[in-house]
Amino acid sequence: MYPHVLSLLSHTLLRPPPFTALSDSVISSLLQVLIWANRRTLEMQTVEDHSRAPSSRCGCLRISFQYPMPSIIDLPRIDFVDGVVSPMTLFSLPIRPLRVRASSFSIGHLHNHAYSGGSRQPLHFEVTQNPCQLWFAKVVFALCAKSQSLDSLLGYLRGRVTPPIAFEVIKRFHNPESALKFFEFSRVKLSLIHSLGTYNYLLRSLCEMGLHEAADWVFECMKSDGHPSNSYIVGFLVGTFAEAGKFDAAKKFLSVNRDGANSFVYNKYLSILVWQNRVDEAVSFFREYMGPQSSLDTCTFNILIRGLCRARQNDLAFQLFEDMGEFGCSPDIITYNSLIDGLCRSNEVDRAHGLLKEVLSRDDFSPDVITYTSMISGYCKLGKMEAASLLFSEMTTSGIKPTMLTFNILIDGFGKVDDMGSALVMLEKMLFLGCDPDVVTYSSLIDGYCRHGQVDEGLKVWQEMNRRNVSPNEYTFAILINALCKENRLNEGREFIMQLEWRNVVPQPFMYNPVIDGFCKAGKVDVANAIVSEMEQRKCKPDKITFTILIIGHCMKGRMSEAIGIFSRMLAVRCAPDTITINSFASCLLKAGMASEALQIKKLVGLDNISQCVSSSRKSFSTPTNMEIQVAV
Repeated sequence: MYPHVLSLLSHTLLRPPPFTALSDSVISSLLQVLIWANRRTLEMQTVEDHSRAPSSRCGCLRISFQYPMPSIIDLPRIDFVDGVVSPMTLFSLPIRPLRVRASSFSIGHLHNHAYSGGSRQPLHFEVTQNPCQLWFAKVVFALCAKSQSLDSLLGYLRGRVTPPIAFEVIKRFHNPESALKFFEFSRVKLSLIHSLGTYNYLLRSLCEMGLHEAADWVFECMKSDGHPSNSYIVGFLVGTFAEAGKFDAAKKFLSVNRDGANSFVYNKYLSILVWQNRVDEAVSFFREYMGPQSSLDTCTFNILIRGLCRARQNDLAFQLFEDMGEFGCSPDIITYNSLIDGLCRSNEVDRAHGLLKEVLSRDDFSPDVITYTSMISGYCKLGKMEAASLLFSEMTTSGIKPTMLTFNILIDGFGKVDDMGSALVMLEKMLFLGCDPDVVTYSSLIDGYCRHGQVDEGLKVWQEMNRRNVSPNEYTFAILINALCKENRLNEGREFIMQLEWRNVVPQPFMYNPVIDGFCKAGKVDVANAIVSEMEQRKCKPDKITFTILIIGHCMKGRMSEAIGIFSRMLAVRCAPDTITINSFASCLLKAGMASEALQIKKLVGLDNISQCVSSSRKSFSTPTNMEIQVAV
């Protein structure tokens, strides 16, 4: 029976692809046989079968069995997952795990037994490398995962593990540290030169797990093995190091591996620096490491110019713009768009318009929708709607189709200068060109009406917005709530607050504060307290404006002890009061004849941190710091 089992196993193992890609359960069964053999045989030795294998073939193992082989069901079941051996059971009864010295056996000639009819003579197990690489890699992985010391596998693995097999073994380790351990073992003890694919896989795995120091060491091994440090690998490592905040390491890496760095690598590093608001570092790196002989392109300058313009360092951006010719680079439309946008953000619209004229005079490229939209935005910010309208007409006449952003900027600009007629005309043009209004469009229209006291018109836009199934955002709510409260329509403002929950809008303090302030000024502090309680129930924490409104509101009603309790609670929740809160509260205390309390409040202004404020307030006031805001029932 037992030879038949081995015959079936060996026949299955040596089938040509795709049957050579065996599952872990099959390999586990084979390991069962080998474990049993390790316990039952008197002789297990590795021999080189010169009669069957050419010199280039892997070595084989001859296993001589001296005892009958037990039934396969008598063998304990062993499972392994990523090198961890699960508990073993025999007929559902737990037994002691078997310990196997992986170096004491290896895989030998299976082929003969698979087709010999099951002789009881000593068996020969053999797996050749070419048809069974994946199978052999699984076995090597299992042996490495089960072995406490990789050195115990040295005798068997030496000369048998090739770079492709090592790659397959390393890929099976889900833990990069375990893969790194096998990598180091095979490289040092087996003198294996790993393939570039192995290095790529290891570097990516280590960086994804945050093991950047190990990745740096693997990269050095790659170079010492003679693999070139191409731009893809260098760019990946530099980008990964920089994204992890290891800018010094990334900078050092770039300086050491300049041969493998091209403009793509430098641009990636500079882009990450700019994205993380480290523009000054980006410019310093550019000046220090990237001279006229460096591999720069226009994209390099565009990254730096865009970062400098967003940081409002327009003059330095123009210096780089003027230096582009020295590096053999020419500006493109992206360069001009970055400069125009930066100037418009700084309200230097006339200077930006000069750049637009310069673009119009060029033959190699023309202004695009981004160019015109930036210019229109600059004029709208300054309230120069006539100039913005002229640019819009120029853009459409040139055949450039405006985007939703262009329309929204113009509608918002007209609303801020109380020209709602022109805003509605722009809305009609927007619809005519097939551009559907979004939440920003409607919010701008509502803001335009409410800003100039036409709240009912704003509510009509709100209704139209709902009719078109455009969901409002927090700013839409804030605009209407603030406008309603200014007109003392507090209950309507509160109704809008109550809609937040089923509108799926995350509540923010700036939505609640106008309603709380309105009720406090109307002397209805209990209603204001109730709204604050609702606010906290919806997991919206009061900010310093909320606390200041409540403190002053209670003081105006003469409820000084409650005002002190609210102030103490403000400190307890680590909400720092500003000078407006301190001065207003101290003034109210003085008017109420509470000079000592006012003095204590004033002293808090000079304290360094909130912890000191909390400690000082506990000593100063007898009111408990955990006092709840009273709510009328």
